[in-house]
Amino acid sequence: MDPRNTSRAGFRLLGAVVTVAALGLVGCSAAKPAGGNVDVALQEWAVLPAQATVNAGPVNFKVTNTGPEDKHEMVIVKTDLAAASLPTNEFGKVDEEGSGMEVIGEVEEFDPGAAESATFELKPGAYVLICNILQDEPDGTKESHYKMGMYTAFTVK
Repeated sequence: MDPRNTSRAGFRLLGAVVTVAALGLVGCSAAKPAGGNVDVALQEWAVLPAQATVNAGPVNFKVTNTGPEDKHEMVIVKTDLAAASLPTNEFGKVDEEGSGMEVIGEVEEFDPGAAESATFELKPGAYVLICNILQDEPDGTKESHYKMGMYTAFTVK
């Protein structure tokens, strides 16, 4: 047997092994799970997701109102604006049709001690999770949950 042919066959085999291994690594690193589950606690006066980032795709939010006193909601806003700088009306309620933002959906207001779930299809980008309730107080003033601090930045990869 000619040693040059054996050497060429060995290089071809080595090349095939390296190619297969590289394809396997690319396949593993490129696959990321779509969406996921995110637990969120709403309380006076914070929106507290268990994680600040999730993969794009269907995202199920399990939202718990830990109160202790007020009803809360969670609105998902896609925006590049800072979480504390969303456009508001004179009472501090976020203008959900304001410039530079898109409301994706919401978990409507519910009582303290309760939990609600909803799934939304989220694309990559920056989001803000807010409670946008404007509440009438006994003294006649209005209380904006957003202005009281019920917002947080959230990222979808």
